[in-house]
Amino acid sequence: MTTQRLVVALLDGLGVDCFTGSPMPALKAMAGKGFYKQVKAVTPTVTNVNNVSVCCGAWPDEHGISANSYFDAASGQAAYMNSADMVRVETLFQRALKQGTSGALLTSKKKTVELFHKDTVLSVAAEAAPTEFVERYGAPPDIYSAEINYWLWTVAADILKSRPDIGVLYVHTTDYPMHRWSPEEQGSLDHLSRLDTLIEEATAAAPDAALFAVADHGMNRKTRCWDLARVCASRGVSLRFALSPERDYYIVHHRNFAGSCWLWLRDPSDRSAVETICRGLEGVEDVITREEAMRRFRLPGDYIGDLMVLGDKDTVFGDMEREREDLPPAFRAHGSLHESDVPLLIHGWQNPLPESEYFTHNLHLTSFLF
Repeated sequence: MTTQRLVVALLDGLGVDCFTGSPMPALKAMAGKGFYKQVKAVTPTVTNVNNVSVCCGAWPDEHGISANSYFDAASGQAAYMNSADMVRVETLFQRALKQGTSGALLTSKKKTVELFHKDTVLSVAAEAAPTEFVERYGAPPDIYSAEINYWLWTVAADILKSRPDIGVLYVHTTDYPMHRWSPEEQGSLDHLSRLDTLIEEATAAAPDAALFAVADHGMNRKTRCWDLARVCASRGVSLRFALSPERDYYIVHHRNFAGSCWLWLRDPSDRSAVETICRGLEGVEDVITREEAMRRFRLPGDYIGDLMVLGDKDTVFGDMEREREDLPPAFRAHGSLHESDVPLLIHGWQNPLPESEYFTHNLHLTSFLF
């Protein structure tokens, strides 16, 4: 049983390249003094599946969340995968509560509250902040901004000062700034420098607490997008459904394009033809079966397609009005294997840690707690 307070930071979109190439002296000093390792994100490299993996310390085939959305066969449409009732294992909050430790969630995104609100004493999304939070901290900035992350960590520091009864504070930022700017651009440098300062202030507000920080995925410039349903139809094979695992509320970030895609076949006999069509497209790195995706990525088989298409570093997939679109120079997204490298750090932990070899993926940040 742990009695030490914990701050768990899910730094959305902070890939290793972004972390190492940015001015974050406080976090880098913590990494140097504590435990730091480059680990892998869960595939597909989109937020919900990784956020739930980290918060539950479990693989997708255990917790049941496969992406930001899933294909609802009954309606024939995609549905958001944001319900706490869909999470099949206990969250960090629920495990901690069983040991008498209360937990709180602060997030930029309301979908995280929908997933993790159960058994928390406080669960607040900046984009839908309660009146009492607006009165105390001011109105939060727009969800499509870097400033909303600053508001979030300002609140986190105050909660750590004023609520010592909260033993686990989980803070989830938005990756909108990483979508908007590449790591070397001034906007990104300013955002991460400010975030670093605010995280330092939050940890100073709770010197007894340990900081556990990790990212859900990285980010890359993308140059092309394919609509695989249109591609297959134009070549004589109609799909039952095609789904980008990135599909969520926040389309300004990424237009729901992702570096991977699931395909549901109308007939099993179409498999070979669909595989051949997809493999022939520029930027398609691999096409694998549901069974192979379950084995390689530990995904829940009931929520993924008959086939999984994986893009190269430059390629994404999604719904469009045409088969292919050449993307603008500033377009940045994730979802492929090329956004898998993420930083993991633990600072100020007063108990023994597992051996370094234990930490291979971001979910291992919390899997040994409680």
